[in-house]
Amino acid sequence: MQSEGKEKGLLSIVSTGPGNIQQLTPAALKAIAKAEYVIGNNVYIDLIRPLIEGKEVVKSPMGEEVNRAQLALDLAENHRVAMVSGGDAGVYGMAGIVIEVAERTGSTVAIEVIPGVTAATAAASCIGSPLSGDYVTLSLSDLLTPWEVIAMRLDHASAMGVPLAIYNPRSRGRPHNLDSALAIISKHRETETPVAVVKNAYRPGEERHIMTLSDLVADTSIVDMHSIVIIGGLESRIWKVGDDVRGIITPRGYHRKYVY
Repeated sequence: MQSEGKEKGLLSIVSTGPGNIQQLTPAALKAIAKAEYVIGNNVYIDLIRPLIEGKEVVKSPMGEEVNRAQLALDLAENHRVAMVSGGDAGVYGMAGIVIEVAERTGSTVAIEVIPGVTAATAAASCIGSPLSGDYVTLSLSDLLTPWEVIAMRLDHASAMGVPLAIYNPRSRGRPHNLDSALAIISKHRETETPVAVVKNAYRPGEERHIMTLSDLVADTSIVDMHSIVIIGGLESRIWKVGDDVRGIITPRGYHRKYVY
C-alpha cells in the first residue's frame, strides 16, 4: 500500500542511445532525473554516470536480464525507477523482457517506454545515408535465437535487395557467425556492394570503415561486438567527394521523380 503523500511508483524503461549523453532525448533525461533508483547493465550505467550522482544505482552484468527486470518491477511498486537500456530499449533492448516479466507475474506496476536512438541509425548517421528507405535489422547473436533461424532470415533479407544493419556481428564466443552470415549474403549481393563497419558510434574510440563486401569477406578482424555492420542494398553506392570517401548513399528514388 502506498504511504500517505508518497508519489505512486513508476518504472521508466529509458533508452540511452548510442552512448553519448548528448544523444539522449529530453524525455530520457527527465525520467533519469526523477528516478530514485537507476538499474541497468554495467556498461550503460557507466555511460550515464554524470547523470545519476546521488541516486540508488543497481548494476548487473550481461545474462542477468530476467532478474534485473523483476527487481525493477519490485522496486517500482513504491518508487520511481529508471531501467536504462542502450540504443532504443525496444530494439534488442530491455523493454521486451521487462514487459514479458510483468505480464507473466501479473504485475500492475505503471510502465513507460522512452524511445531513443538505436545503434543502426546511429551508425548510419556516421557514414551518410545508407538506410534512406526500406532496410532490415538482424542480430547474429544465437544466444536466444537458433542459428538456423538467423540463417533463414538472412537468406530472405539478402534476397530482398535492401540494406542490412547487422547487430552483434562478431564476439569472442561466436567468432565465426559473421563469416557464415557473409557467405549467405554473398549469394545475393555483388562483391562490390558497399559495406560499412562502424565501431563505438558516438563513443570514445569511434571508428568508421567503408569497404566492399569482398573486402569484409576477406578480413573480418576489425569487427567486434561494439560494431554495427551495414551491408548496402542493390542501389547503394559509396559516397565520394573527389578521391575522399565520405560514406554510403542509398538513393530513395527521387532521381526517378525529379530532374536536378
